[in-house]
Amino acid sequence: MAGGGDSKRAIIFALGANFAIAVAKGVAAFVTGSTAMLAETVHSLADCGNQLLLLLGLRKSALPPTDEYPLGHGKEIYFWSFLVAVMLFTVGGIYSLYEGIHKLQNPEPLRQWWWAAGVLVFAIIAESISMRACLQEVTKSRNGRSIYRWFRESRQAELVVIFGEDLAALLGLIFALFAVLMSVFTGNPIWDAIGTLMIGVLLIVVAVFVAREVKAMLIGQSLEPYRQAEIRAFIEKQPSIKHVISLITLQLGNEAMVSVQAEMQGLQTAQELTDEINRIERAMKTQFGEIRFSFFEPEIRPAVGPN
Repeated sequence: MAGGGDSKRAIIFALGANFAIAVAKGVAAFVTGSTAMLAETVHSLADCGNQLLLLLGLRKSALPPTDEYPLGHGKEIYFWSFLVAVMLFTVGGIYSLYEGIHKLQNPEPLRQWWWAAGVLVFAIIAESISMRACLQEVTKSRNGRSIYRWFRESRQAELVVIFGEDLAALLGLIFALFAVLMSVFTGNPIWDAIGTLMIGVLLIVVAVFVAREVKAMLIGQSLEPYRQAEIRAFIEKQPSIKHVISLITLQLGNEAMVSVQAEMQGLQTAQELTDEINRIERAMKTQFGEIRFSFFEPEIRPAVGPN
């Protein structure tokens, strides 16, 4: 994986949590006859669809290079991740705002509120398990950075999306439980509408932040700064390298392309130069497993003789 974390594991946990929550909401909708709970069931199933889209993106990004796609299909995961971010904004955020405004205009007392509270408690537990699995994978790829810095610098779009989704879902469920309990204790259904509006705003904010990060990857970002610095340091340590003139990297999903222009020294013949470049490229790909494509441009400046 590009950043060290197993994003597929995080996606599977999120898919399992959302499916379990959808089943719980479906049971509650069947027992209570609540159309609101039925709508929430559909909402959770839509979340499952998001995870399936990310798994599809991972599968497609692993397709081999072709003549039409010489650098492979790695960036395909960015498209599917961006699509999920857009769906989180529209299906999640906008729909929740609509529901909240509707409840403000037409407040209704909660019926059989204990079913809603029970489902929400179960959902919080399920999402907490999913969030824990996601954070375990994030920790593997943070490399000592803060969560915020990792979020801004990570090139694992699918893990960024899952982190955003899990965070929004967990906080949203807490907001929802708080709103339900406040509605019961105060007898004022307006709290339910406020909770729904808070969830809508939360989902939109998270979706915008996630979409912004994924958009940057989709356009074409370099490797993470710390990783690029490691590659530069590795090349500069080679005895035949006098100076790295330029280093260009491009993240391609879970793979990467590296282009190096370097001033070389201590090589007498073209064959020695070729052999040394091949050796450096092999060593670089061994040291940095994500590098799939490398291009090396040598520059040799002849020594200036006496006048």
